[in-house]
Amino acid sequence: MTTERETLEIDVLFVGAGPACLAGAYHLAQQIKKHDEKAADGDKLGEVSIAVIEKSDPIGAHAISGAVMDPKGLREVIPDFIERGAPVESEVGPDSLVVMFENWKFRAPITPGPLRNHGNYVVSLNKLVIWLASECEKAGVDIFCGFPGVKLLTEEGRVVGVRTGDKGIDKNGVRKSNFEPGVDIKAKVTVLGEGPLGTLTKQLIRQFDLDKGRSPQVYATGIKEVWEVPDGRLAKGEVIHTMGFPLESDTFGGGFIYMMSGGLASIGFVIGLDYPDPFLDIHEKFQQFKNHPFVRKILDGGKMLTYGAKTIPEGGYFAVPKVYAPGALIVGDSASLLNGQRLKGIHLGIKSGALAAEAIVGALEKNDFSEATLSAYGKALDDSWVMEEMYSARNFRQPFRYGLLTGILNAGFALITKGRGFWSRLDAEKDHLGMKKISEVHGDHASPHRMTFDGKITIDKLTDVYHSNTNHEEDQPSHLIVPDTDLCATRCKEEYGNPCQFFCPANVYEIVDDNGGVRLHLNPSNCVHCKTCEIKDPYENIEWVLPEGGGGPLYTNL
Repeated sequence: MTTERETLEIDVLFVGAGPACLAGAYHLAQQIKKHDEKAADGDKLGEVSIAVIEKSDPIGAHAISGAVMDPKGLREVIPDFIERGAPVESEVGPDSLVVMFENWKFRAPITPGPLRNHGNYVVSLNKLVIWLASECEKAGVDIFCGFPGVKLLTEEGRVVGVRTGDKGIDKNGVRKSNFEPGVDIKAKVTVLGEGPLGTLTKQLIRQFDLDKGRSPQVYATGIKEVWEVPDGRLAKGEVIHTMGFPLESDTFGGGFIYMMSGGLASIGFVIGLDYPDPFLDIHEKFQQFKNHPFVRKILDGGKMLTYGAKTIPEGGYFAVPKVYAPGALIVGDSASLLNGQRLKGIHLGIKSGALAAEAIVGALEKNDFSEATLSAYGKALDDSWVMEEMYSARNFRQPFRYGLLTGILNAGFALITKGRGFWSRLDAEKDHLGMKKISEVHGDHASPHRMTFDGKITIDKLTDVYHSNTNHEEDQPSHLIVPDTDLCATRCKEEYGNPCQFFCPANVYEIVDDNGGVRLHLNPSNCVHCKTCEIKDPYENIEWVLPEGGGGPLYTNL
């Protein structure tokens, strides 16, 4: 059936309302204004239409991070961001590294340099992107919420825009009475800042071979709750990072506690997705972390308010793809611009968006949006402090797959060798390859031991999902595609124990009895859009695709 679609033509399209695209759209509007103020009449750019599309509705509903923000990037784009009301929670106060064991802990006498946060700010990314969006709108940028970009539009080998998702299709693929076809948005330049594993970014990288010669990307999953804690538990702006318990020495990760304003604390845990144990439950590890006497003392008597999860691109310098193609640029997390050593990416994303904007101004001046012209963004990024910082941590994450001790020794040596460590270049491998079979980790006939939850400090998955305010239209096609469900009931069950039920932090995947065997039951309405499943499934038998626009979590304060 041929579908007639509305076509919207604009000049520049940003996909994803995260800090990278919003900063880029704002900076572009400002740079065009400055250009035209100085240019002669015949050289003015005039009215340039700039739009941002975002799959969430409202803006910021899918935005989640730790987060301690280095203000360097934002200060370059909006120097007076504090005076203009940017919603920073607090300047960082005391910060520390705590090494945890099962029933005790000690504070490191010296906080490692990459974890020192003097001059940085505790922020809620959710609040920050809402504010950035308002600044964009004041600058004349159009923002459209609830419009996921599902397909790149290309003509004659060049990206010419994006198709947004259809609405009003039932779970059997039949159009309902409220069917609305997606819109084809045509643009001279399309900027992709969709976060990790972006739908359009994957298409762009495959089509233009942008990861050629790059290291495979590796990820972590971060889980976070915001708690209202009693007065006096933490100092204003206090930042605590932890390592050790409850993780084994073969698993990378750690916890964080950031004190926000209004008596709110961000409590989170991050686990590298190259872990070997198929029974490891990411959500349960977070709950065990909170049950440690040190953390429990902070939370006791408090109230959990909201929950969320996301994946984090940790491949680093060697995993950054080529960031430009004919008619398109990649920014932020989609370009793997995150410093895993410092646990920071917001400032890098903002700077990448600003550099993309400056390259676009040059393309608009020439009316040339070819790869050759847009390569100015790649060169500017390479020459900027973004890649200088990324290079300084180039071999940080990869050695941890050999164990905690190797990772720590390499990280220490890297501080002396300006990021080199023991290797000149250490390539990673895909995270799912790190998972071992049950027999290799636990022996034959092992079964997982699951913890119990007290409902006060330790919270079960479904209750946490409830606090993420996740909502999807129930009668729509599943956005979690499992091509071979027989594999789930046979090899995956025997070899790995169906790890999807453990690595998913939202109880999307259930293994239920089926006439003496088992079968996979999906709960896509629970999905918080973290995309852990697509990364960690040992057979790469899961694909995460975009659901109907506007669906998903509704994060607040995250």
